[in-house]
Amino acid sequence: MGDTESCNNRGLNINYHGPIQSLKIEVYKDILTRLMELNAPEVTLPHFQDELWVHFNTLPTRYALEMNVEKAQDVLMHKRLQNMARTIATRPAIEVRLLQVRSPSGVHSNKSLHSNIQTQISCQVSDFPCNMRPMHEITISTSDKPKLFSQLTTLLSEIGLNIQEAHAFSTLDGYSLDVFVVDGWAGQDTERLKHEVIKKMQKLEKNQWFPLSPFPKETEISKHIPKKKIKKLEKQPWCSLPKEKLEKIGMNYKPISRNYVWEIDASCLRYERKMASGSVSDLYKGTYINQDVAIKVFKNGSLNGNTQREFSQEIFILSNVQHKNVIKFIGAATKPNFHFVTEYMSGGNMYDFLHIQKTILTLPSLLKVAIDVSQGVKYLHQNNIIHRDLKTANLLMDEKGQVVKVADFGVARLQDKSGIMTAETGTYRWMAPEVIQHKPYNHKADVFSFGIILWELLTRKLPYEDLSPLQAAVGVVHKDLRPEIPRDAHPKLVELLHWCWHKDPSLRPDFSEILKFLQHMNNMIAGKKKVKVKGKM
Repeated sequence: MGDTESCNNRGLNINYHGPIQSLKIEVYKDILTRLMELNAPEVTLPHFQDELWVHFNTLPTRYALEMNVEKAQDVLMHKRLQNMARTIATRPAIEVRLLQVRSPSGVHSNKSLHSNIQTQISCQVSDFPCNMRPMHEITISTSDKPKLFSQLTTLLSEIGLNIQEAHAFSTLDGYSLDVFVVDGWAGQDTERLKHEVIKKMQKLEKNQWFPLSPFPKETEISKHIPKKKIKKLEKQPWCSLPKEKLEKIGMNYKPISRNYVWEIDASCLRYERKMASGSVSDLYKGTYINQDVAIKVFKNGSLNGNTQREFSQEIFILSNVQHKNVIKFIGAATKPNFHFVTEYMSGGNMYDFLHIQKTILTLPSLLKVAIDVSQGVKYLHQNNIIHRDLKTANLLMDEKGQVVKVADFGVARLQDKSGIMTAETGTYRWMAPEVIQHKPYNHKADVFSFGIILWELLTRKLPYEDLSPLQAAVGVVHKDLRPEIPRDAHPKLVELLHWCWHKDPSLRPDFSEILKFLQHMNNMIAGKKKVKVKGKM
């Protein structure tokens, strides 16, 4: 069977091209079967199967990936909200429900939306132990517009809610579906919470949001909508879904379980400004379906074997990881040239923050950054990924500098089963001695680099600034050269620095140990502050 196949289901004919549509159809069938098993009343309605397929087909592939048979009722709710959003009188469409209970220690009583299990709790507040607090899921669908997601997060924050999870989707016809898991709302009065959200959103709705792009003639989607439900839609600029199976581009790993789900259409990208330029690629700030993104565009002359391999490696690694302290992968394209798209971190990188903006970090702020980085790298190591190029230029911040994420996985590698790897990579000033010497190395090479980063956060100086990169490398290997630690540095930080950049990799800590060390130090400093404040009162 060729790339173009046909899926027939009780009269519904779905033409699709390649693995993306195949994936959507697979999830669509599973959800439809489960709804039939549950005897959901909607299933018996005319055109239901067609409308359910339209629901999946107008949302990105990420949505299908996050849905499974256990979430069949959620899909119905999302479909209902999307239909309401398409009618001005019922827009915005909002659903609020009690999702789970969380203790102050962060232990969940059941798994979150992103997991495969989602349980709705329906008991009284008095049933909860006093040390537990409820969490809610807020689902919003409305007309899409630039900065919508940012506005919604601000809106929820103004209500006093803390966002624990967020899932944002944009439909092909210009509507949004945003799901937030929040805490901070006392009790279980979901109607009152819903009223507060609606009241806040009324201010946003005054801007008269309109669909960005209705169903165009070029798409097959409109054929599956009942004629009586199709309204006259104006012609708008259109971004088509990818229709061709992309060629393999030097992937050295086994194919990921969901092949090609990362592919996006480069024509949907909008460029705003160039942020940086290098010999291999240019970096732009732009948008993809109204989401702020960073776009790395590889130059045509740079497309050699190494470039393609790094491009493949970065896709493979980032498409299989998800963590709050690891940059979020949006997608990639190979036509007309190589594009790599991630979330946009408006705070810039830590290198510029320290060396160009000359920002001084207080000890608590330094620890916050170090903890964020440690959490991100710990997660990578738990998934057998060695970053191999940890440095401040590859640490990105959000607008307020509250979150730091590990980025740039072009030279990252999956660790071999033996745990040992070879070949030089990374940047000399941050590089571990065993890597410089081309000796076998493992994840402890990242620990050494982290030690240099920690020193850089402390001093705001470039490591070995009086030496060239090559001179620094020679000094590290042959003279056990390390950056000079300030005399007034906190003794615990001094201890951690020596531990991380130990010459013997086996004597360096794991990131789980580093994280415990930093958290203990952070708690200790916070405790001293409380004592001082109490003494003044």
